[in-house]
Amino acid sequence: MTQQEVKYGMYTMCLVQDGDRVLLINRPNERGFPGYLGPGGKVDFPESLSEGAIREVYEETGLRVKNLIYKGLDEYVVPQKNYRYMVFNYVADSYEGELLANPPEGELLWVSIEEAMELPMQPWFKRRFPLFFEAGTFEISVVWDEDANEPIEESIKILK
Repeated sequence: MTQQEVKYGMYTMCLVQDGDRVLLINRPNERGFPGYLGPGGKVDFPESLSEGAIREVYEETGLRVKNLIYKGLDEYVVPQKNYRYMVFNYVADSYEGELLANPPEGELLWVSIEEAMELPMQPWFKRRFPLFFEAGTFEISVVWDEDANEPIEESIKILK
C-alpha cells in the first residue's frame, strides 16, 4: 500500500495587544471570513513563522510588532484531501507605527478584550480568541469531513 503525499498549509495570526485592548480587523463579506478577526495569513517560503506573523501584521495594519509571544497551534486536517492546515498564533504586546488609513483586509478597530467576544466573529476565531489571553499555550485540532462540511473530531488542549 502506498501512502499519498500530505500537503501542508502554514499560516499565522498575531493579535496586537495594547493594555486591555486588542486590534481586530472587520473583514467585509467580499474578502471571505467576514466579521472580526486578527491579522494574519500565509507564511511565505522561506520566512520563519514569526517573520511571517510580523510581515502579515505590517501589511494588514501598518504596525511593526515586537515582543511576539507564541500562544499556540490551531490545525485542521482534511483526510479527503490529505491536507493539514496549520495556524501558528501569537500575541504582540509592543508595536510602533501608525494604523493604515485604507487597510487592505477591512476596517481596523481597537476594542477592549472583554468586549471583543460580543462582536460578530467566525466560529473558529471566537473559539480561539480567549485562548490568546490565558496562561500557557493552546493546541486546537480539528479533523474535518470535507464531504459533510463538518468536523469529525475536535480537541482543545491547554499546555502549561
